[in-house]
Amino acid sequence: MYAIVKTLHIVFMVTWFAGLFYLPRLFVYHAMTPADDRIGIDRFKLMERKLYFGIMTPAAVLTIAFGLWLWLGFGIGGGWLHAKMALVLVLIALHVYLDMLRRAFAGDRNRHGHVFYRWLNEIPALPLLLAIVWLVVAKPF
Repeated sequence: MYAIVKTLHIVFMVTWFAGLFYLPRLFVYHAMTPADDRIGIDRFKLMERKLYFGIMTPAAVLTIAFGLWLWLGFGIGGGWLHAKMALVLVLIALHVYLDMLRRAFAGDRNRHGHVFYRWLNEIPALPLLLAIVWLVVAKPF
């Protein structure tokens, strides 16, 4: 049973991380779309909404649920787990922040240019991903 739960956790985690990487990339393209291209703007709004609600949020919920199941059901512990959980809380905050930006785009209230979203695409997600994977693999404390 442990192997199944762990596999499902990994699948949903990878799906969630893919969404965390891809949504800011959609924001880059959305911010670069000319204001008079209503078809393009509406297409990006639809893609962003479907990615957030159809893929990212369910994957985040299932990642957290299976992670808690692994932790509580199988007794995984250690100091590294507390650090990992803190980083997961940062990922959840990033997830919520991306929704705030998505809502701004949906309401045509975007205040940022494409360069901001390029930085947002690269800077927060990759170090968090690497840190979490390192904590799980190395279990340094």
